[in-house]
Amino acid sequence: MSKIFNFSAGPSSLPPSVMERAQEEFRDYGGLGVSVMEISHRSREFIEIAERAEADLRALLDLNDEYYVLFMHGGASMQFAMVPMNLAHISDTVDYVDTGSWSTKAITEAKLLTRVNVAATSRDDDYDHVPHFRDWRLTKSARYVHITSNETIGGVQFHEFPDTGKVPLVADMSSDFLSRPIEVHRFGLIYAGAQKNVGPAGLCIVVVRKDLCRKEREHTPSLLSYRVHAQHESMFNTPPTYNWYLAGLVLGWLKREGGLQAMEVRNRRKAEKLYAAIDRSDLYHSPVQRPHRSVMNVPFTLLEPELEDRFLEIAKARGLVNLKGHRSVGGIRASLYNAIEEEAVDALIEHMESFEKTTR
Repeated sequence: MSKIFNFSAGPSSLPPSVMERAQEEFRDYGGLGVSVMEISHRSREFIEIAERAEADLRALLDLNDEYYVLFMHGGASMQFAMVPMNLAHISDTVDYVDTGSWSTKAITEAKLLTRVNVAATSRDDDYDHVPHFRDWRLTKSARYVHITSNETIGGVQFHEFPDTGKVPLVADMSSDFLSRPIEVHRFGLIYAGAQKNVGPAGLCIVVVRKDLCRKEREHTPSLLSYRVHAQHESMFNTPPTYNWYLAGLVLGWLKREGGLQAMEVRNRRKAEKLYAAIDRSDLYHSPVQRPHRSVMNVPFTLLEPELEDRFLEIAKARGLVNLKGHRSVGGIRASLYNAIEEEAVDALIEHMESFEKTTR
C-alpha cells in the first residue's frame, strides 16, 4: 500500500510511533494479559498512566500548582456550557470575541446561561481576520473574556493574546493546543478537544486556575462542576480511559520530539511552505488576511470552483486524503497538526503545482 497523507481536521492523524506502541500494547498492557481499555480506572496501573500523562502535560506547558489539569468527557462542545455555568451566574455579563464558526457556537450556548456581550466580531468580513484588540468593547465587570484561539473551519488564528487584566481570559484551544509554547499564566482557563494534537476524539483537556473552581452557580450538576472533577482528580465517574492512555502516549512523544518549541518551529515551516505555494499560484486563493492565517488549518479555494472535485479526486489517488473543506464553507482545507510530517506538505504542494499546470 502506498503511503497515505491524512490532512483531516479532526479526528486527525496520530504520530506513527504512538500508533505502533498502542498496537503493541493493545491486547496486553504491561504484562497484564488484558488491554488498557479493560482495566479499572481505579487500578494501580491506570493511576500510573493518568499521573504520567498529567506530569508530561505540566512539563510541556511549564504549568505551576496554581492550575488544575482535568481530563474530561464531552469534547470542547461541552465546555461551551461548563464555562459559563462555573464562572458566571445568570445575571452576570461575560465577553466573547467572535472570529468564526466555533466561537459562534460558544456564544450561542453561553447565551442560554448568562448575559453575553459580543465584544468584537469579524462576521461582516466573512471572518477573514481577528479583530484588533483596540477595537474590542470589553465590559469592565465581565466575569471572563472568551476567545477561540484557532478557528478550525475558517483558518483564522490568534498569534498574540490580549491582556485582560484582572478579568480571566478563557480560550478554546482545541485546534492549536500544544502546537506552540504559550504563557499559561495569562489565562484563567484553557480547554481543548483532544482530537487535533493530543489524541483521539472523546477526551477534552481543561487547564483551569484553582481559584476559579469555587465559583460555580447553585444547582450546577456534579458532572458539570470543575470543582467536583478537580476534587476527584478527573475520576468522579469513569473517564474515557483508553483515550486518556493514548493522549499520554502523544504527550510523551511531544517531549521526546523536543517539546512545544520544536513543534512551533516545525509547524511554522510546514505552514509557510503551503501558504507560499498558494500565494504564488494563479489558481489557488487563501480567504484569510495574511497576519491572521492559521498555522494549523489552511483553507483555500480554487479560482475555478468547478475544478475542486477533480482536484480532490486526483489528490486522493495520490494518497492525499481528507482535504475537502468543511461543509459550511466548501473549498479545500489542509490541517497541519503536530503529527503531520513535512513530507506530506511537500507532496500536497507537488500535487497543487502539477494540477495547476494541467488546467492551463
